[in-house]
Amino acid sequence: MTEPLNFDKASLLSLAFKGLAENDLREMATLTRLCTYPADHILCREGAFEEIFYIIADGNAVITKQISEEEGERVLRIAGKGDLVGEMALIQNSPRSATVRATTELTVLEMGKKDFETMLSRSPSMAINIIRTTLDRILENDQMAIRDLQKNNKVLRQLDRNKMEFIQVAAHELRTPLTIVKGYVNVLGSFPELQENAALKEVMEGIIKGSERMHEVVNTMLDVTRIENEQLRISPAPVPLKRILHELSGDFRKAVEDRNIEIIVEQDEDTPAINADPSLIQKALYHLIINAIKFTPDGGKVILRSRPVLMDNHAPGVELSIQDTGIGLDAEHHELVFEKFYQVGNVSIHSSGKTSFKGGGPGAGLAIVRGVARAHGGKVWVESTGHDEVNFPGCTFYLHLPIDPPRH
Repeated sequence: MTEPLNFDKASLLSLAFKGLAENDLREMATLTRLCTYPADHILCREGAFEEIFYIIADGNAVITKQISEEEGERVLRIAGKGDLVGEMALIQNSPRSATVRATTELTVLEMGKKDFETMLSRSPSMAINIIRTTLDRILENDQMAIRDLQKNNKVLRQLDRNKMEFIQVAAHELRTPLTIVKGYVNVLGSFPELQENAALKEVMEGIIKGSERMHEVVNTMLDVTRIENEQLRISPAPVPLKRILHELSGDFRKAVEDRNIEIIVEQDEDTPAINADPSLIQKALYHLIINAIKFTPDGGKVILRSRPVLMDNHAPGVELSIQDTGIGLDAEHHELVFEKFYQVGNVSIHSSGKTSFKGGGPGAGLAIVRGVARAHGGKVWVESTGHDEVNFPGCTFYLHLPIDPPRH
């Protein structure tokens, strides 16, 4: 730091505080000192508690803010002659919100916090001037942030479209060879030589099971792309919900027996049949039951319930609920779990398998449930007191569907 010469403090202050009275300018000038710093000198350091207020007399400084470790620093603005620096932290009595670094040799007027507060209390016009300058700067920063968000959102939307298009193409490309593999395997399975050879028969059953699982994942991905592209069309027909719940509980009998999980079906006798797309309703319930089984430890319970309800618009409808005695879900995830490809926890430690405890998956099932609910004019949500792998509070997923879907 060096002591500069030949600077008229009052003239400089008049640039920073337009309209300030001469006596205020002279009084302020006596409370400041002129200092010159070399390029790269840091006047203000983000996060630090500092007690100096600056007015730039000559040179330039860059004002930056740390966004994150990944994004690094963002330039907020370039400050030049007559600009105020560091006043916000003094006014708010808080740490610096940004870093100010000299980009050239920089001459500044400096004022300590105590003198700065004294001037503010004595001069209402100066206080108003600083407040106006500060608000203008906040507005400018907000507008910059909004522009950045708009730009980033546009990029994210395009990336999301690209991702969904890739998934759609990849799923279609995979489905054709998978269908061929399943066909050939079924033909091989009919040969007497394979039927009589227990080892080969077990191998063939493993191939069939694996290909069916892959086929199911591919179809799930295609369902997600249809929902995302708003191509999910329903073909309403009478749907006997009570029968579907019983059939689905039976379909999972072997999986739950292997893990000693009990599936209980409790249905109100007044549960109505609804007009809906049977295959989509069955698909939604399938994913809800799969989800409940996955996150319920061995020896737990999954309870399927149905009852008549009134929808939010007072139209008659039905409530289907799937309650489990699993690990539960923290409130912060209650909405996010219905987003496509969203996974709770560390995916790398999930086990594989469709119904194994905390088994992995593409993260598409609950997104499909929400898409099916919305297509029928219904809704889905989850209730849980939180995640706990000791006490197992469980989750309850609710699916509300109208008796008659809206006409599109």
